[in-house]
Amino acid sequence: MSINPYQKYQQNSVMTASPGELTLMLYEGCLKFIKQGREAIKNQDISTQNTVIQKAQAIINELIVTLDRKQPISNEMLPLYDYINRRLIEANIKNDPTILDEAEELVMNFRDAWREVIKTTRKNQPQKQTGLA
Repeated sequence: MSINPYQKYQQNSVMTASPGELTLMLYEGCLKFIKQGREAIKNQDISTQNTVIQKAQAIINELIVTLDRKQPISNEMLPLYDYINRRLIEANIKNDPTILDEAEELVMNFRDAWREVIKTTRKNQPQKQTGLA
């Protein structure tokens, strides 16, 4: 079975991404699944709704598991991740897109903050030397 060029590109993007970029990808994926969940609720497609909201939950759980507990900020992030996870469960059970809106806003805040961290980190890293000596 061959992989199409887009799948190959996605696979390479993940394989070559830094840990910070991988975290950003997780936030983006979570937001994508929340949006799909909202659309499925609107269309009363319970099966798709359940599947995509569970995918968003799996991403939040991955963020929880990979949280570096040695960092002081993790003590603030963990309860928020847990809250987002509980809200996703509640939105799925109640078929409530407004609960998804709340979860989406929290994930967007994390994503935007993480994007800034990556930008700042890149700015502060020394430039790699390219070219011949």
